[in-house]
Formats: sequence, structure tokens, C-alpha cells
Amino acid sequence: MNGASVFSRSCPSRGALELVAGKWALLVIPALGGGPMRNNELLRRVDGVSQKVLTQTLRELERNGLVVRQDHQVVPPHVEYRLSALGESLSATLVQLDQWAERHHDALRQAREDFDAASA
Repeated sequence: MNGASVFSRSCPSRGALELVAGKWALLVIPALGGGPMRNNELLRRVDGVSQKVLTQTLRELERNGLVVRQDHQVVPPHVEYRLSALGESLSATLVQLDQWAERHHDALRQAREDFDAASA
């Protein structure tokens, strides 16, 4: 550690948290963990994301060094996205988060229902 703490408002690592904490980044990064994918493959894999939002997410991840865009320079266009080494280092952590969410979504729903019933 370099003395930085995400609990400090001036810590630059908060920007990293903001980048990866977005709903779509949390899904796109692990989706690319299985290897390079084309845009339409990602659209199918990450159900519910629009083309516009996927493009914005991929550009932001690419800008921050997590995703690499490879244009094969052919007609028709063939562009693939893959994780960079930095993105791969994050993907394993996000896969664990995804698995946690899949295991515990029912408990979270039940807690909300119990809370709302007690608050009514």
C-alpha cells in the first residue's frame, strides 16, 4: 500500500472504484474474462444493455486500460474486445462478486420484504 485509503475523500483510488462499480462495467468485465468477444456477442451475453450504453462502457474501460479493442481492418468490419492484463487482474474479483450476488439475491429480497413489512 502507498498510504492511500479509499475512505479518504482525497484518495485517487476512489476514481477506480467509481469506474468499476457501474452496473454495466460489473458485467462486461467478467463477460470478457472468457476471452475476446465481438460487440454482438457482448450484447447477447450482457442481457439488457443497449448498444449505446455498451459502446460507452467499452470506451471508458478501454480509456482506463482495462479493455483492449482490436480492429482486424477487414470488410465487413471485425472488431473484438478483450481484457488487458489489468482487466484480467480485476475480472477474478468481479466474478466472485457476481457469484455472491447469484447465491444471496433471495436473502436480500427477503430482508427487504421483512424490513418493509416491519416499517409499514
